[in-house]
Amino acid sequence: MTDTYDPPLRGTRILDLTSGPMTAVGRLFADLGAHVTVLRVPGITHDDVVGPHIDDVPIQTAINRHGIAVLHVDDPAAFEGLLAGADILIENTRPGSAAETELSVRRLRERYPALVILSISDFGRDNDYRSWQGTTPVFHALSSELSRSGIPGREPLIPPAELPYHVAAAQAAVMTTAVYLDRLRTGEGDLIDFSVLDGAMQTLDPPFGSAGSASAGVAVSAQQRDFNAEQQRYPIIACKDGHVRMCILAKRQWQGMFAWMGSPEEFADPSYDKLGKRFRSPELLAAIQHFCADKTRAELEAQGQAHGVPTAAVLTLSEALNAEHFTARGFFRDVELASGVVAPMPVGVSEIDGHRASALNAPDPAEADRPAGAPLLKARERPGEGLPLEGIRVLDLGVIVVGADTGRLFGDLGADVVKIEHSAHPDGLRIGKPTSMTQPFAAGHRNKRSIGIDMRTAEGREYAHRLVKLSDVVLTNYKPGVAEALGMDYATLKEINPGIVVVDSSAFGPNGPWAKRLGYGPLVRAAVGFTNLWTYPDDPETFCDTVTVYPDHVAARIGALSAIALLLRRERTGAGGSASISQAEVMLSHLAADIAADALQGGGHTGDDAPTGDAVWRLFPTAGEDSWIAITVRDEADREALRTVVGAVDLDAVRAWTTRHSKIEAMEILQDAGVPAGAVMHANELPSWGYYEQRRAFREELHPHGDVPFMMENVQIHCDHVADPPLGQAPLLGEQTAEIATELLGLDAAQIEELHERGVLETPTVS
Repeated sequence: MTDTYDPPLRGTRILDLTSGPMTAVGRLFADLGAHVTVLRVPGITHDDVVGPHIDDVPIQTAINRHGIAVLHVDDPAAFEGLLAGADILIENTRPGSAAETELSVRRLRERYPALVILSISDFGRDNDYRSWQGTTPVFHALSSELSRSGIPGREPLIPPAELPYHVAAAQAAVMTTAVYLDRLRTGEGDLIDFSVLDGAMQTLDPPFGSAGSASAGVAVSAQQRDFNAEQQRYPIIACKDGHVRMCILAKRQWQGMFAWMGSPEEFADPSYDKLGKRFRSPELLAAIQHFCADKTRAELEAQGQAHGVPTAAVLTLSEALNAEHFTARGFFRDVELASGVVAPMPVGVSEIDGHRASALNAPDPAEADRPAGAPLLKARERPGEGLPLEGIRVLDLGVIVVGADTGRLFGDLGADVVKIEHSAHPDGLRIGKPTSMTQPFAAGHRNKRSIGIDMRTAEGREYAHRLVKLSDVVLTNYKPGVAEALGMDYATLKEINPGIVVVDSSAFGPNGPWAKRLGYGPLVRAAVGFTNLWTYPDDPETFCDTVTVYPDHVAARIGALSAIALLLRRERTGAGGSASISQAEVMLSHLAADIAADALQGGGHTGDDAPTGDAVWRLFPTAGEDSWIAITVRDEADREALRTVVGAVDLDAVRAWTTRHSKIEAMEILQDAGVPAGAVMHANELPSWGYYEQRRAFREELHPHGDVPFMMENVQIHCDHVADPPLGQAPLLGEQTAEIATELLGLDAAQIEELHERGVLETPTVS
């Protein structure tokens, strides 16, 4: 850790006109050091707030706005003057409203061509669905997340927290900083048409994105809904004092479990080394359950970790917050959210140069000069493909979902992403033969090149370090200590390239009592209390988070955001930097409002957000088998709109009406009337739905090493000057080894062949 902290976005001027849950974007920018000013402008801004409400204080809004100046601007000339001195403008006027017309972002785009405008709306502004309205359940439904949450035969289960908004905010922040970095290079701003639904679909649990290693290479969209099978992927097992979740996916993990159980003869057959065999064995799961029944959570955690079997107690949120790890990490700090209302608040979700990136820690951003340009990037040749990160090179040592997505975001935005890997320790997303390709890997590693280097050898590490000299960013998500062993940690790499930016992501962060725990997303969810919250209220042991890949995709966005912010700082200072992301802390940040509210109510404060038993804010069945719609009535206007459609607003009347309509028909009728409603879409229904067609959200790809065409995400950002993602297909392991060795390492054919013979480099053999 350095003695001083220079926030990466220091000097950047941001005007924030938003209200409601997407004020989370401004929070992310403020914590990275930007000078954010909330503007209140008559006729344009509104004061929509987000609870829970404690002592009449909207807690989520108070967290998002803490420490950010609010300025009321009545004079149009003063507003124009502020715009002239700003770098980024964030707004979320409702499409079709008088406020949207009054603000007129297209006019602002013409008047202030250097301004980057992030224009947020529920469904975007460039399509036939622009006037539709979203809420948390509606976004869950239309992203296909709800079709994978809950027990078949019951209504889909809405996950805890306001996840669609939190994850969409991270996606919006990544895209905005990328465009802003390019603006410093070119002088030309842009207008980003950002849809919350797009951000939620891409960043929470994308149906056509990379999937966890337990999927065995099967795309999320192709997985059959089987609750019993899902529970075997990351089984939750009852024990003496509660439950634990285990991860027994890799062969080595099974062998650790086998030894831990005393090497029982009935499971000694080598066929149990294969994942499929274990999944198809109810006897094995029963034996593990029996083995765990008389042990405590703490005993199982310790013994499991000792045997190489990732194991985590299923904690309540309160237990997690009081765990020694989070206390030692100092992730929460008591702050005064309003007069007399003191509650715990996250101290930033990134650690920059060893410091918490938080407005609570930063020097006054108003004292910093605005960045004048991008002298380092401007000096480079730019291919001119219409992508904001052209000319940037990224070395990707990431694995599984977090690693895949972080690098893929850079590749989609134009960076040259070089994936370093080796068959001795392949990426866990590579399933099957070395010359085969699965949809999850193709989705997570498109627009990358692969070089096979054996970094177990000193010579291999030397070639990796030569690549570092030619790169801007290095991405890793190893368990803490592995990067140091490979010589790919920031302390080592900054001596090789002082301008390098290094981002590492891990389950629980780079230090603290749990830092070296074997961590997978489902185990992290269990350890922070999220799994315990994701249950049906009438059955607290249902634990319905088994199939969702969270927080992997959003943690990748926080990593990419931190990296781009550090590239922005490098243009100002010439020096690189490091960022560390704890997936557990990203998740806890999404529960921050609930954590603060619980603490306040425990301290005698009064809350007024208790749900009512007959509230029309739930899932209703529609015509057809296992067909559902989310309907959310927020206020009296919504209630009257629902009454005009249904004739009444009691639950029985609404249910009787929905069962007479298909989910799509019911959704369209209700949305046309102004009621936020969303059909619970299955993944395979998304690409052909009109909204996603108009947003160019998906594309089909025939990969030369795939058995069938793959459906992939397409557009990541909608704005005037950014092209759709390139069509570079995911590589086989080491597919571009010779190309990269020639182009970047300066090796000739004879040298490359000799290094292959000695195993320092490798390339796949394709028959």
